[in-house]
Amino acid sequence: MSKTIDYYLAPQSPWTYLGHQRLVQMAKAAGANVRLMPIDLGRVFPISGGLPLGKRAPQRQAYRLVELARFSKALGMPLNVHPQFFPVAGDSAAKLIIAVDMHQGIDAALALAGAVLTAVWHQERDIADTDTLAALLHEHQLDPSCLALSNTPEVQARYDSNTQSAIDMQVFGAPSYVVDGELFWGQDRLEFVAQKLKA
Repeated sequence: MSKTIDYYLAPQSPWTYLGHQRLVQMAKAAGANVRLMPIDLGRVFPISGGLPLGKRAPQRQAYRLVELARFSKALGMPLNVHPQFFPVAGDSAAKLIIAVDMHQGIDAALALAGAVLTAVWHQERDIADTDTLAALLHEHQLDPSCLALSNTPEVQARYDSNTQSAIDMQVFGAPSYVVDGELFWGQDRLEFVAQKLKA
């Protein structure tokens, strides 16, 4: 019986960007299902003790930049540690990913999620801009009607449900992965996710 990975992500997170493609490949290799769950970190942080980037201590902010550069180099993934459009609101992109998942399925949604993350951290694009999101749909041959669908109550309800699920599962950051009820936080824990999938 195949396992399921609950994949909690924020579309503006650099750590989600660094882990996304590896997670997709890992799930495929293991024959695991992925439940893609974009969440609102703005609701998760206050409950879990997290702080928005700008409110963190200077030494934490500085070390974050060092680690991003390290992982970018180690993984061979281009990443601008000071992208033009960051901080950026992730709600519109998150809801578009959900809309694509609902309308076109998980593979399409995972492809769009990867495109959104790359747009922020490599391509210097504004994922809070409607034109950017429409362009990403076009570039990946996805249904343009998903943009309108992303603004419906059904999608908002899914977004809210994902966020509440994250809170209930004690998620406190993105990306987070849950397999068989066990939580793994951060793209640097993907090796442990792989081990869990094999268990």
